[in-house]
Amino acid sequence: MSLMVFTKSIEVHNMIQIGSTGRNSGKTTLAKKIIAENYQRFTIYGLKIITISGARGKCQRGETGCGICTSIDEGYELIEESNSVGSKDTMQLLKAGCKKVYLLKVFHDHLLEGFLTFLQYVPRDTLIVCESNSIREVVKPGLFVMMNNQKSLKKTAAKVIDEADIVLETPKFVRSFNLIKTKNGVRFSENDVENRREKV
Repeated sequence: MSLMVFTKSIEVHNMIQIGSTGRNSGKTTLAKKIIAENYQRFTIYGLKIITISGARGKCQRGETGCGICTSIDEGYELIEESNSVGSKDTMQLLKAGCKKVYLLKVFHDHLLEGFLTFLQYVPRDTLIVCESNSIREVVKPGLFVMMNNQKSLKKTAAKVIDEADIVLETPKFVRSFNLIKTKNGVRFSENDVENRREKV
């Protein structure tokens, strides 16, 4: 895997990050499309990150909650998804064609530490499709796509939306984009000739 380490952040060229300005934006729908259209060409690992930034032991949305945020009280927890039958986002990513999918529950101040632990399980030349906003604060991916179709703007999105390579209002590209993985990272191309030349 192409990886460059800096003082406070790293570059992971073979990662596509998908963020969103709010809930129910189509983030997972877009991730599934990318995975389904490319899993026969690339080995793909999925990663969903839930960043916990509020008070420990409380739901981040101020609700009764699902128990994810309150199940840990420090550091991070990395869990591999083993079930592809169900409605959870991680299950859907696995069903779409990921070889493996992980859920990273992490406190904000442990983001880089938790992500580096995840990378230890990822073989070289593997494409990573990651759902998260906050990870952009410590990781520069090969491609960062932001779903922007909500009336409000989450704080986590506001911090990183200016770093997005592509901003979409729907989880569907205007035309059919081809995913290209090069020695310098991942990107999209509409050019079939270019695609045949650089596809690996």
